[in-house]
Amino acid sequence: MQNIDSYNFKGKKAFVRVDFNVPLDENANITDDTRIVAALPTLKKILADGGRLIIASHLGRPEKNPDPKYSLKQILPHVSQLLGVDVKFAPDCAHAQSEVAALKDGEALMLENLRFYAEEEGKPRGEFTDDDEKAAAKKAMKESQKEFTKTLASYADCYVNDAFGTAHRAHASTALIAAFFPNDKMFGYLMEKEVIAVEKVMSNIERPFTAIMGGSKVSTKIEIIENLLTKVDNLIITGGMTYTFTKATGGKIGDSICENDKLDLALELIEKAKKNGVNLVLAVDAKIADSFSNDAKTAFVDVDKIPDGWEGMDIGPESEKLFAEVIKSSKTILWNGPTGVFEFENFTHGTRAVGEAVVEATKNGAFSLVGGGDSVAAVNKFGIANGVSYVSTGGGALLEAIQGITLPGIAAIKE
Repeated sequence: MQNIDSYNFKGKKAFVRVDFNVPLDENANITDDTRIVAALPTLKKILADGGRLIIASHLGRPEKNPDPKYSLKQILPHVSQLLGVDVKFAPDCAHAQSEVAALKDGEALMLENLRFYAEEEGKPRGEFTDDDEKAAAKKAMKESQKEFTKTLASYADCYVNDAFGTAHRAHASTALIAAFFPNDKMFGYLMEKEVIAVEKVMSNIERPFTAIMGGSKVSTKIEIIENLLTKVDNLIITGGMTYTFTKATGGKIGDSICENDKLDLALELIEKAKKNGVNLVLAVDAKIADSFSNDAKTAFVDVDKIPDGWEGMDIGPESEKLFAEVIKSSKTILWNGPTGVFEFENFTHGTRAVGEAVVEATKNGAFSLVGGGDSVAAVNKFGIANGVSYVSTGGGALLEAIQGITLPGIAAIKE
């Protein structure tokens, strides 16, 4: 394992895995460039050394190759502007040999979306008629992934992983590729900072430790929540997940988002929290709307008394007070996910209130770690990013690291 500070990239082709999975609006404009800005020190170091920079990333979850909706070409002008160089583009990440060969010292090239190829994630796409067909597809994919990884590695002389947001995935470009560079692999500056922040939390947790978990679906965060229930003193569950828990306990949620097949799971998590002595905090009231729109008619009601035809869009004022009280009494805070549909201006209040409480707790000596795309977008939108201890570019990667799980992207560099 090399150190990026002491490594000289002069004349070397550097394959840098970044996480430029940034949010785009309906016109393909970047709505939050935090992840791009965070990677700039690494990219600029390579260019300043006279290296030949190859930028590799994914965007979204494309199911076909190519898919213009998820093309990285959309963000190319902004990346060029931030880097201060005209970044070239390779329209096919698996056939970029000519574009790579044309690179000169101090020049940069961005590869098209790695996930246009199923080999990046190593998961066969499509449906299978039986288990034998599925097993055969997996075996074939494993071989294809090896070739895909070998191709990516052939572009470069060294490998830099600066994509903490994907470090929890053993994908071709995040973990497998490192084996091709036994003496020329390293963390980028961003990855180094993320690892240090996580280690700080894990090695010296000051209690009370509070985790704030937002998001729309319990199903996407089951394992994370279960693991957090063995770590934290307080767990605030908010966002769309609120209504699955509310319905599970007999509440009326109107047309709010709900995973009806996860009601039993919600009850199990409530019981696990009690068994582990964790204070599980749920909203007590909600700001509701008669349609999923910023201009909808709104009202405040008890979270378990939402009428038909209405849906929960944010927490209400009593929940804001409840959450803030818990947050302000904490010494370690992990925040992942907003309290509601904060993209709509009329439903930002709850997320803003949580953010302000985290900032106040931080001022009073708490260590606050904010992670996840929506949470990062929120602290930037409200101008409070500088008021928390650390803003992570990782969502799932951050949470798994906090749980003590070895992340493939980190292990591949350290091996």
